Amino acid sequence: IEQTTELLLCLSPTEVANLKEGINFVRNKSTGKDYILYKNKSHLRACKNMCKHQGGLFIKDIEDLDGRSVKCTKHNWKLDVSSMKYINPPGSFCQDELVVEKSEENELLLLELNPPNPWDSEPRSPEDLAFGEVQITYLTHACMDLKLGDKRMVFDPWLTGPAFARGWWLLHEPPSDWLERLCQADLIYISHMHSDHLSYPTLKKLAGRRPDIPIYVGKTERPVFWNLNQSGIQLTNINVVPFGIWQQVDKNLRFMILMDGVHPEMDTCIIVEYKGHKILNTVDCTRPNGGRLPVKVDLMMSDFAGGASGFPMTFSGGKFTEEWKAQFIKTERKKLLNYKARLVKDLQPRIYCPFAGYFVEAHPSDKYIKETNIKNDPDELNNLIKKNSDVLTWTPRPGATLDLGRMLKDPTDSKGIIEPPEGTKIYKDSWDFGPYLKILNAAVGDEIFRHSSWIKEYFTWAGFKDYNLVVRMIETDEDFSPFPGGYDYLVDFLDLSFPKERPSREHPYEEIRSRVDVIRHVVKNGLLWDDLYIGFQTRLQRDPDIYHHLFWNHFQIKLPLTPPDWTSFLMYHGGYKNKIRKRKS
Repeated sequence: IEQTTELLLCLSPTEVANLKEGINFVRNKSTGKDYILYKNKSHLRACKNMCKHQGGLFIKDIEDLDGRSVKCTKHNWKLDVSSMKYINPPGSFCQDELVVEKSEENELLLLELNPPNPWDSEPRSPEDLAFGEVQITYLTHACMDLKLGDKRMVFDPWLTGPAFARGWWLLHEPPSDWLERLCQADLIYISHMHSDHLSYPTLKKLAGRRPDIPIYVGKTERPVFWNLNQSGIQLTNINVVPFGIWQQVDKNLRFMILMDGVHPEMDTCIIVEYKGHKILNTVDCTRPNGGRLPVKVDLMMSDFAGGASGFPMTFSGGKFTEEWKAQFIKTERKKLLNYKARLVKDLQPRIYCPFAGYFVEAHPSDKYIKETNIKNDPDELNNLIKKNSDVLTWTPRPGATLDLGRMLKDPTDSKGIIEPPEGTKIYKDSWDFGPYLKILNAAVGDEIFRHSSWIKEYFTWAGFKDYNLVVRMIETDEDFSPFPGGYDYLVDFLDLSFPKERPSREHPYEEIRSRVDVIRHVVKNGLLWDDLYIGFQTRLQRDPDIYHHLFWNHFQIKLPLTPPDWTSFLMYHGGYKNKIRKRKS
C-alpha cells in the first residue's frame, strides 16, 4: 500500500494570471468541488472550500477589512486563509493545506497527498454469506448486537439509566433480554467516553455477571475509561487498541478502530469485517477518519438526529430569542440531514441505518428542552437518501434484526429484516428517575461546600488560566432561579482570581447558571462539564456572542484524570477550625 497523489484542480496560465491578491474562490467544473486560493504576491496557499467542523462551505467574510478570512455558511466559523488557522472559534483548529505546484506548461496544480487507506491492508474478497450467518439486532440508541458467524459483538451499550447527569433518557424500550444479550457477547466496542455510549449504570449490571468480558476502545488522548476506578465498577478486560490496525478476532472476523478528524482526542468509529463484508459504524464522529472512509461497504450506520448540545436551547440574551432559536434549530437539522444524505451518496453503502439519536429529555423539569430541541426523523433522512441513490435503508426498532446475507442476495426478501413481534413496546413511557437523582442530590449537602474556599480549590485543580475570560457561576434550583444559600461568584481566568466585581479591563464575559445538584456532583467527583452543557443542566449568556473553544474544550475534555483531593481539603479545614477554637479558648 502506497501514498497516492490526487490532482484536484488545474488552472491554465491565463487563469493563474487572473488570480487577484488575497482570497480567490475557484471550482473544478468537472467535479463540482470548490477550493480557496490565497495569493500574497508570488506566494500561494490553497485548501478545500470545506469547513473542518461539519463540512460547510466558506464565503467571503464581509466583516474582515484585511481580506484574509472566510466565513462558514453553517455555523459562522471563520478561517484566516493567510495562516490557515481558524479565528472563530479562537484557538481551535488549523485547516489542512493542499500542495500547490506549477507544471512545465505553467499551469497551476492543486494536489492532495493521500495516505494509504489502512483498511486496504491485507484485503479480503467477500465470500457468500449463509442466511442467518450475519445478523444485526438493534437494541436501543447506539447499541447494536452483531452476530458474526459464531461470535457476537455489541456496540455502545446504553440500556438503562440516564446519560449526561439527568438530561438524557432512552427513547426506546430495549428488549427485555438485553442483559442476557450483553453477557453472551464475545466482545464489546465502546466508541467514546460520552455517557450515552459509555454507560456506567449499564456496565455496572454487566460487571455483576461478567466482569471479565472483553471490551475494546481506541487509544484516544483522553482514555475512554478515565473514570473507571472512581466509578467503583469492576471490569477486568479492557483493551486499548491503536488506530488504523486490524484486530483479528478469528479467521473470519476482524475490526479496525479509526479516530475522528475534529475530535481525535476522544471520538472514534469502527469498521467490522466478516468474510470480506464490511460494516462501517461512524457513531458520533463529526469527520470520521478526517473524511476518508471505505466506499461500498455492506452496511453503514451513523448518527442523524442532532440536538446533542446545549446550543442554542440553553442560551438567552441578545439574539437568542425563542423565534431565533426555533429557526436556527430547524435550519441546522435540515443541514444535518442533507450532510448525512450526501455522505451516504458519496460512500454508496449497500444498506444504511440511522441510529445513535434515540434519546429524550424525559424528566419533567426539562420540558422546555424537550419541546424546543426538535430532532431529525430517521424516516425523513432515509427517504432523502432513497431519492438520490439506490442505497437500501433501515429504520431500526428495538429488537428488530437485519439478516445481511438475505438482504445482499435479495433486498425484497420478507425475512431480510425481522421486526419485533406484534405488540412489542417500542417507546419508553416511564423512567426510574429516583435512584439517579438521589445520587446527584447527595452532593448538595456535602461538607466540601460548607467552605467557600472550595471554589479556589476546584478551579486551581481544573488548571485553566492565562485566558482573557470572566465567568459568573450561579447555583440554581430546578427552574434556574438562584438556589437559596447557593454560591454566586466570579472567576477571572486571565490570572485565575475570584474578584467580587468584574474587572475594569476589556474582557469577554459569560454567565453560567447551573442546577445545584448537578454542578456540585460534577465538582465533587471531578467530572467533565458535558454533564452540564450537553445534559442541558445550565442556562448561559455571553457578551460578546463568541464561542470560547479553549475554555469549553478544557472543561469538556481536558480536565485532570483524577478528581480534586477533597480529603486533604477537608482535613486542612478541619485542622484549621480546631486551631481557631484552641486560640479562642
